[in-house]
Amino acid sequence: MTGGRESFTLFPHCQTLSPCGPMNRYILDVRTAVPHFPGIGRYVANLSSALAPLLSAGEELTFLEGPAVAASAQTSAPASETEGASRLPGKTVAAAATPFDIRQQWRIPRLLKRLRTEGAALYHSPYYVMPYHTGLPTLVTFYDVIPLKFPQTVTARARLFFRLAANLALRASDHIVTISDAARNDLGSYFRVPASKVSVTPLAAGARYRPQPAAEVGRVREKYHLPDRFLLYLGINKPHKNLPALIDAFARIAPRHAHPLVIAGAWDDRYPQPRERAAHHHLGDAVRFLGPVNERDLPALYSAATLFVFPSLYEGFGLPVLEAMACGTPVACSNTPSLTEVAAGAALLFDPHSVSEIGDAIVELVEDGPQRAQRTEQGLARASLYSWQATAEATLRCYRQMLG
Repeated sequence: MTGGRESFTLFPHCQTLSPCGPMNRYILDVRTAVPHFPGIGRYVANLSSALAPLLSAGEELTFLEGPAVAASAQTSAPASETEGASRLPGKTVAAAATPFDIRQQWRIPRLLKRLRTEGAALYHSPYYVMPYHTGLPTLVTFYDVIPLKFPQTVTARARLFFRLAANLALRASDHIVTISDAARNDLGSYFRVPASKVSVTPLAAGARYRPQPAAEVGRVREKYHLPDRFLLYLGINKPHKNLPALIDAFARIAPRHAHPLVIAGAWDDRYPQPRERAAHHHLGDAVRFLGPVNERDLPALYSAATLFVFPSLYEGFGLPVLEAMACGTPVACSNTPSLTEVAAGAALLFDPHSVSEIGDAIVELVEDGPQRAQRTEQGLARASLYSWQATAEATLRCYRQMLG
């Protein structure tokens, strides 16, 4: 499978399902829809909004809220595409325990036991730190194995916790959904999870991610003091994102091109290497570190860029690549399994371990106007194959399959 809308027809264990019995109440745990979990929060917000309209008669969606979510409803989810929505699109039940509270191991099952008498049929956790004895058919969403593939990014204690908690979640779940074929393969390699227990439900760029009008692009250029032409990277600065290699590659080509490199996204002070590499090369203002960018500005930021560059060594999916393509920005990215799967020929691929290949890919797209235009069209077509509705449809099919 290469990902995209066509991929949702390739789940033999989640196909051709009829709506379930008289009343099936699906419990979606949204306690991670808070700023501490930006990526998972985005998944939860978009999945919940897309699931609600798909339910048949006799099906109901209930959201299990934690204290922080209950206090601010959907506004806590940093990436909801339902602008103006003040509540989750369904019934909510409060749970007095966060995912990191050990008391969830008895409080949540006790709550689910009560809900079972009211028709609760299935529990879906979007995070591997969850109650491990729910008393209901259980589905977990699993994204990546970064702590195991890149152990230098976390402490030994954190690696041990990840392996233990992930094993517990995978064993406690009757079925698993993950976000790419690459992530499913990693589950098999690191945890020996059989492929028959895993369904792939790819992510999608939200509806706001599309080519932006000139006025909106101009507003964002002015707000962030951006030039007319620049290269863009968006993401955190953790080691697996490979930013030092990107900056080394940029330093090699900077004398030939006036396009500055703009690095945007959350910054983790434990990893200062990208700034150190830029200082080492005396790049000065040729490399701009924007830091976190307001979510509402992201579509215009992508649209303003001449080229989006994503040199990551590993991704469970690679959503920024898809978002950039949806905004009409040509993409050069790593040839790692998940990014190759998502881009499927629409991006110019390079070996992220090769500084020269990264630099050559940037130069090729900067200098070749016709190829940039071609990549833009290919990217728009590729991104259009993904949608949160398709993700929700595939997830709902798995719910129904699990309940027979």
